[in-house]
Amino acid sequence: MAGKIFVSGGSGYIAGFLIRQLIAEGWQVNTSIRNLAREAEVRGWLGVDNSKLHFFEADLMSDAGWAEAMAGCSHVAHVASPLPSNAPKSDDDLIIPAREGALRALRFAKDAGIKRFVMTSSVAAIAYGHGREKHHFTEADWTNADSPDAYAYVKSKTLAERAARDWVAANAPDMEFVTVNPALVLGPLFSADFSTSLEAIKKLLEGSVPGLPNFGFSVVDVRDVADLHVRCLTTPGLAGERFIAAGPFLWMRDLAKILREGLGDQARKVPTRGLPNFVVKLVGLFDPVIKQVVGELGNVRDTSAQHALDKLGWKTRPAEESIVETARDMIRLGVVKL
Repeated sequence: MAGKIFVSGGSGYIAGFLIRQLIAEGWQVNTSIRNLAREAEVRGWLGVDNSKLHFFEADLMSDAGWAEAMAGCSHVAHVASPLPSNAPKSDDDLIIPAREGALRALRFAKDAGIKRFVMTSSVAAIAYGHGREKHHFTEADWTNADSPDAYAYVKSKTLAERAARDWVAANAPDMEFVTVNPALVLGPLFSADFSTSLEAIKKLLEGSVPGLPNFGFSVVDVRDVADLHVRCLTTPGLAGERFIAAGPFLWMRDLAKILREGLGDQARKVPTRGLPNFVVKLVGLFDPVIKQVVGELGNVRDTSAQHALDKLGWKTRPAEESIVETARDMIRLGVVKL
């Protein structure tokens, strides 16, 4: 099946690979970026059949451009959402655009007669606020946004998905609404304008952290995340579904080991020793980004993608492949100077 689809946030990491796959499978794609001055740059990254890709200027916080972007489309993939590299001044700096952007996309989708709406959520909307004794999570779990460990990004993804589901139930019950909830997204890069999700690999490669903090996360390849979106867009009978997109849970020490084994001398700056928890907590007193995640020290949040495997036949490539490809592209594009 192929037709015409709108993908929001066309300059983003996941959206780029999704657009590539959709066009390769015969879809006509409309996509949005916040400033059309970047259209040529983004087209250059994507390297697709330009006759099948059309750009529109639209922003999460404005109505302008959304109706035009969705005109004639039957499907929507709402991928755009704020993902900052620094801690926001206020939680609302992330929560409001994430929630209002999702609701805005849904309103215009209803007006356009969209049949299937797939929203990119996150495991952040699943695996927080359950206490440190719970380590394994499925789509049945929901983050408690009022929990102390729900920092700004976690709140934004949780509240946006909750608001979207409530809106669909109340206003568009016939629209087939599905979410994809990825873990930490890694994989090849389009350009040196890299996603915030790749920051951990960058810091390890450049040796900018003095040791390996006791942090861990489930990881997933961006190409597999894009593929799961396509399956959610095209498989019948998925209304109301959630699908976790995740591979294995890895500690920072696991990432470091994979980099050293896969890159040899190019990984010479990757730390080999652990970083004591008290040092991380001390740094968190001065670094607002670290302060947000100090509560993650030693915490396991293992998210299962078994539902996507059982229902959609989806599976992930080896995490080692994704991690090493991320690193090689960062080196190739000059993101990391060795």
